Amino acid sequence: MIRIYRYLLAICFFANCVVPNWGIQPALAQTDRAAAVAGHTYRGQVKFAASNISLETGRDPIFLTAYTLTPKNQLYLTAFMGSTLVEQLHRLSPNRSAEELATVGSYQFSFYVDSHLIYTCNLPPDNITSETKRTETILKNSLIAYPRQRTWGESIWSLFLRNGGQQALTDGQHMLKLEIRPFTNAPDLNVGSIVAEGQLALTVQLDPKIDPATVQLQIPQPYQDIAVSTEKFDADKIKELKGKTDAFVFKDISSIVVLKNGKLLIEEYFNGANRNTLHDVRSVGKSFASTAAGIALGEGYLKSENQSLQEFYNLKDFAHYSPIKGKITLKDLLTMSAAFEGNDDQRESAGNEEKMYPTSNWVKFALDLPVDSVRKAGEWHYFTAGVVLLGDIIDKRVPGGLEKYTDEKLFRPLGITQYKWQYTPQKVANTAGGIRMNALDFAKYGQLYKNGGQWKGQQLVPKDWVEKTFTRHKVIPGRENEHYGYLFWNRTYKVNGHPYETYYCAGNGGNKIYVFKDQPLVIVVTATAFGAPYAHPQVDKMMSEYILPALKISN
Repeated sequence: MIRIYRYLLAICFFANCVVPNWGIQPALAQTDRAAAVAGHTYRGQVKFAASNISLETGRDPIFLTAYTLTPKNQLYLTAFMGSTLVEQLHRLSPNRSAEELATVGSYQFSFYVDSHLIYTCNLPPDNITSETKRTETILKNSLIAYPRQRTWGESIWSLFLRNGGQQALTDGQHMLKLEIRPFTNAPDLNVGSIVAEGQLALTVQLDPKIDPATVQLQIPQPYQDIAVSTEKFDADKIKELKGKTDAFVFKDISSIVVLKNGKLLIEEYFNGANRNTLHDVRSVGKSFASTAAGIALGEGYLKSENQSLQEFYNLKDFAHYSPIKGKITLKDLLTMSAAFEGNDDQRESAGNEEKMYPTSNWVKFALDLPVDSVRKAGEWHYFTAGVVLLGDIIDKRVPGGLEKYTDEKLFRPLGITQYKWQYTPQKVANTAGGIRMNALDFAKYGQLYKNGGQWKGQQLVPKDWVEKTFTRHKVIPGRENEHYGYLFWNRTYKVNGHPYETYYCAGNGGNKIYVFKDQPLVIVVTATAFGAPYAHPQVDKMMSEYILPALKISN
């Protein structure tokens, strides 16, 4: 399923933070006699293991008291509660039924390092099945797995690291402690007493020292219309980055490509990817919808980005009709500021993308949405369904439909022939995201924008459209000095006191195409850390501490 790019927006209260719902593996059941014996022996304890230990063998499980923590090591928890979660919740809310408690209740996890509380988070109630809550007294999950299993345990561990754990777990000796409590969250948060706790002595080796002499960089080769650059860069800095990526300090990275002055300077692949790999970059594909809109406008198939939805749809045929809905413009869709009640960063939002994907008609889903009467008019909010609408409008207006049109007007002139769209239920090329191509072709796309829309002397995208796209149309709420253009993001990195302003495409998992405003750079990073809280922050660290410093470009 396609997921949009966005930083994790957690709901914080004091040290508490709500974990995102990944819709992933529930707690593992342990119900046989051997498990019951273990549950009695270890009641009230959290135990740690280096693998997913079975309690059903009749053998004494081997739990850890000390452990060396490296980027590729695994860590599993087993919590022996002594009673089911519903029984624990009943003590908190005795007047509620078991069914209601199973719906609103879950576990709270508190992480300590060296006796200091670092982070507390509440696991969403739907991350554990109702059956497990009613019947199981033992909770098992992976905190760290290699490769990733995408469990809720890995999610809370990643959040712990992001919210102070990384700083607390410096290389060396530490004591990790975990406390688990039951809670209900409706109507108000109500937290119970500790039901299980445990600690583990850690020898932390999460930041291995990389000897650049032991790392060999790939020698770039010419690619179609892209020549190889002979310009210098700090090779040791990139070798350190490569070594740490291979060591899984930077996780799930598949490629790094750097173009300088339109020429190939750096090209590295990881985790089985190569030059021919078609990368799933998720919402990076939204930016291609902006490109298609600009080309269509330049050729007269669209009149203006100020055209409104009522020019394209009979909105009275859809639910929740409102004159306000009719006045929503293409520009509103391009800048993520349409008046629809849709926000992908809010799970309860009527227009959240996860509610769209199971439906049989995504355009109808979007047009059926009500107008948001609470949000300030024109305020930025991430709304994938709006980009689906934009794609549908383009598809209906251009000759041959969106897929054929972009192939003729964009991809073939760029020399891009190996790519794959995903599709809506109506078989329209999906502008919500998910287009796949190799990293060098993504770099070509970025260089097209760096060239002001030109490629080999041909103006593929109108220059004024590129300028409008690379304009700070909207401030992104909750982020410092970050903005939004026409389905491109905007931010400024600070490296050695110098600003590096960039407009960029971004997709879930840590996928980026950076086009720098004042430096002759296009940088592509592809990754597969889908849904992981570390996905985008680690790419920011790669950019600010390794890639940009290695290029040493003065402003």
